[in-house]
Amino acid sequence: MRSVINHQMMFGQTDISAIQFNEKSRDDMPKILRGLQAIYTNIELRKRVFSILEEVRPERKNGTGKADPRTGRPGLDQWAILVMGVVRLVRNADYDHLHDLVNHHDTLRQMLGHNDWTDKTCYELQTIKDNVRLFTPELLDRINREVVIAGHGLVKKKEHKEVIPLMCRCDSFVVETNVHFPGDIIQLYDAIRKIIELCADLSARNGSTQWRQSPNNVRKIKRLLRAMQKHKSSTSKNPEKKAVKDEKYKELVRNYLDNNSGSPFFSVC
Repeated sequence: MRSVINHQMMFGQTDISAIQFNEKSRDDMPKILRGLQAIYTNIELRKRVFSILEEVRPERKNGTGKADPRTGRPGLDQWAILVMGVVRLVRNADYDHLHDLVNHHDTLRQMLGHNDWTDKTCYELQTIKDNVRLFTPELLDRINREVVIAGHGLVKKKEHKEVIPLMCRCDSFVVETNVHFPGDIIQLYDAIRKIIELCADLSARNGSTQWRQSPNNVRKIKRLLRAMQKHKSSTSKNPEKKAVKDEKYKELVRNYLDNNSGSPFFSVC
């Protein structure tokens, strides 16, 4: 059977509420585990979170729903799945990194319910993959909501019949995207491309085929843009060679502007 957590402690096992963390550590692992400890030690919050974790069960192989928690092999506790899932998410770790952490990080193993060095429990990589994937984003979102509600109850205070507003601090991070440098020639390409796409879309909706060459027109403009971008400025000290190079670039720009403002790309095809 699967349980949320095994409340029967083993000899030598440290209670989650009694786990000590390195206060001087600047790593994110103690912060993650301290947050999980706060969930566990808050009785009301723990009840709500554990009721959500009861839904962390695998699907039956015959497709008739989720497995019965009262039967079958034990599997991982739902609390262990929560701990692994949160660590993997916050540390942006892959399964190989998580596999190494849960088997060799002493404090993390205490949070998972393992006792001292005499506990030789070792998690297999495939076991971690099969169980952590059950911790879906939907379940995490529901747990997050419960944690936020509990946090508001702890922080919000009243002084002289006035509610003190909540103050918080958050970290920002960079997300890779395809936003390019907003140069004039690139903005012109974006504008022309969008106009062509919109005209082609409106034409197709009205049953017209006059803009059927729109993808080809966009490619023509992009080739002209790339020709300018690939053109390198002259580093020669010879004024004549530098002038020839500069004139070549001006010719590419004029050709690009003429084709954008001329009729070939806006005439019906």
